[in-house]
Amino acid sequence: MTPNPKHVMPQSGEIKTVLLVLAFLIVASTLWYTHDIVQELQAKEKQIANLYAKGFEYIGSGKTQSGDYSFVLDEIIKNIDFPIISTDVQNEPLPPYAMTVRNVDLDTSASLDSQHLFLKRMIVEMDGQNPPIKVQYNDTLVISYVHYGESRLIKRLRMLPYIEFTVVALFIFIGYMSFSYIKRSEQSNIWVGMARETAHQLGTPISSMMGWIELLKHQAGEGKSKMTETLRDMDNDLQRLQKIADRFSKIGSKPDLKEENIAEVIDKVLQYFQRRIPQTGKRVQLSFDQKGILSAQINRELFEWVIENLVKNALDAIDSGEGKVTISISERPDFVYIDVTDNGKGIEPSYKKEVFRPGFSTKKRGWGLGLSLSQRIIESYHRGKLTLKESRPGVATTFRIKLKR
Repeated sequence: MTPNPKHVMPQSGEIKTVLLVLAFLIVASTLWYTHDIVQELQAKEKQIANLYAKGFEYIGSGKTQSGDYSFVLDEIIKNIDFPIISTDVQNEPLPPYAMTVRNVDLDTSASLDSQHLFLKRMIVEMDGQNPPIKVQYNDTLVISYVHYGESRLIKRLRMLPYIEFTVVALFIFIGYMSFSYIKRSEQSNIWVGMARETAHQLGTPISSMMGWIELLKHQAGEGKSKMTETLRDMDNDLQRLQKIADRFSKIGSKPDLKEENIAEVIDKVLQYFQRRIPQTGKRVQLSFDQKGILSAQINRELFEWVIENLVKNALDAIDSGEGKVTISISERPDFVYIDVTDNGKGIEPSYKKEVFRPGFSTKKRGWGLGLSLSQRIIESYHRGKLTLKESRPGVATTFRIKLKR
């Protein structure tokens, strides 16, 4: 719950964001570039089509003799690589059809009616691509129209976005496989770090037992009452060791869920911390807002572990020496909610999505597995939810457990 992370494993969320942004930039830039090329090519084709139509206007104006325009039309036609059809003012193809079309796959062996019907369909298709160009006499009288379509190059360029989408889909598939690999790696890191976490958890009670043994040596002759009290504390620590071992033995196996009084389980965990808070040098008030007896299907040992992790994180977040940790229970017809709130440092907004990721830690000690394991226990074993409900740095942070009733 503190805002300064000590060590963080590779952030898969950031990698996903970078890959998605990269994919978007690739598609957007390629589409823009393709669109720009198509626009330029269309503009040039329009210029050529206009020049073609102007040639007919020049011929129709009677300002030139037959020998003067043959070379001009030949040179214009050589530069045309897109389909062109000349029609009369009623948009009817002009016979002979083979002489009034260019770059059109016209079957000259077919009947004239078939050729005429084919050209009419082509004209409709061309007009949907580009508006026809008027051929005028003396700039006033329309004598014919020139219909033109798109060249093969433009059609190929128009296919480019579909190719791009296919490439992007392949890119996303590869990215998804990579993310799955990252996720599996993160999950495996849980088990790698678990051994270290186990050693860390066992270290405190073992050290405590060593201390109790030293006390026994000094108190052996000081009276039976003190010896009995010391032995009782030793027994409590031994039971603590047994409980920790039981918890780790249940990870990876199907837990036994039973109907339990949640308030009783939480109260027992708080009593454990209440006795040990003075040893930390902090003055933290533990408050439990319980409303009657609320029960749910839980595994007692694993659920206690989750509450301990949340309370421990709350205590670690309070570094001012004084603070308050509150646990409240509320119910709905189908769910029970357990909220753990502290008034510690809080979590910065940039870290809120990372708190449950294995390896993410904001403390000087620890392996960043507490919240990740807690979420796994609640969601995988109890079919519930563990979420960060809210966090306001310097004000309050609340984690919520949602259990089915």
